[in-house]
Amino acid sequence: MNLQNKTLLITGIDEFIGLRAAELAIAQGMKVRGLQTSSDKEAQNLGAEVIIGNVTDPTIAQKVCQGVDIVLHTAQVTQEAGSLKHFREINVGGTVNIAKAAKNAGVKTFVHLSSVMVYGFNYVDGITESGPLSDENNPYCQTKIEAEAELLPLNVPPDFGIIIIRAGDVYGPGSIPWIVRPILMMRQKLFAYANDGKGVINHVYIDNLIDAIFLTIEKETYGEIFNITDGQDTSWKEYFMRLAAMEGLPAPMSLPKDEMKLFLRLRHQGQKLFRKKADILPESVDFMTRPHAYSVAKAQSLLDYKPRIDLEAGMHLTQEWLQKTDIQRLVK
Repeated sequence: MNLQNKTLLITGIDEFIGLRAAELAIAQGMKVRGLQTSSDKEAQNLGAEVIIGNVTDPTIAQKVCQGVDIVLHTAQVTQEAGSLKHFREINVGGTVNIAKAAKNAGVKTFVHLSSVMVYGFNYVDGITESGPLSDENNPYCQTKIEAEAELLPLNVPPDFGIIIIRAGDVYGPGSIPWIVRPILMMRQKLFAYANDGKGVINHVYIDNLIDAIFLTIEKETYGEIFNITDGQDTSWKEYFMRLAAMEGLPAPMSLPKDEMKLFLRLRHQGQKLFRKKADILPESVDFMTRPHAYSVAKAQSLLDYKPRIDLEAGMHLTQEWLQKTDIQRLVK
């Protein structure tokens, strides 16, 4: 499929991934429409048409899908923990609502942004898209698995094609979990990594992820699921040391995983006592201690996916953004 002059709907266009996808899509000559819950004007300033509403609203879903060629569904609840009901409402119900509206409106392509977290926290090294899924009794992992299962039966190409992207740890300018939050905690001398930073962060620079998404659309890989990371084996320690060095901050210390979880649990209880929103949850430690790399061989083979921005370049671009951005305002 030629992307030129195609109309792309991006749900969650006001968030980190949606906003950058809009920017790169417009640069490629696509018409972009966005759905967002906030009144933020950033996507409009890029040249996107923006509709305010919720992915769970059937009327809004019908409205935003009219006249659209492609849907990129990025809207989701991404916290490390919380109410399963809330996660399910957005991550499953909202996803299916948008997909069915898209199908009814004659949309050709529906790309769903899933996550490598469908494999859970303990998986084999080099796990592929056919590897076992594990919800780990975690609402994020669980509802990303459920959403995929609900979507795939809707795949009926050439009329309506579903593509699923299992994204790795997406970093770059605007990334809350992998850039903003750790740096803010480092600045307060509150950040530590667990278990000597062993294991692998499966980072993917934001532009590499969006390149991969566009490749799946161009090649019309309907019914397929792809792991997308930068394909680099970077330890958690190296990643967080790089972040600290980029900010000119002291190297973070290491703590045993169980000690970290206990500290964060007590901290969270204290924040609740003073009615403060938690800045980091104890469950985040599980997300930051995954042991192995995911395989991206399928994307390399079927898409000819070659990440163009490596960690060195990605960190440099992120540093430039940090120097001109007040990141404190990004934490809601």
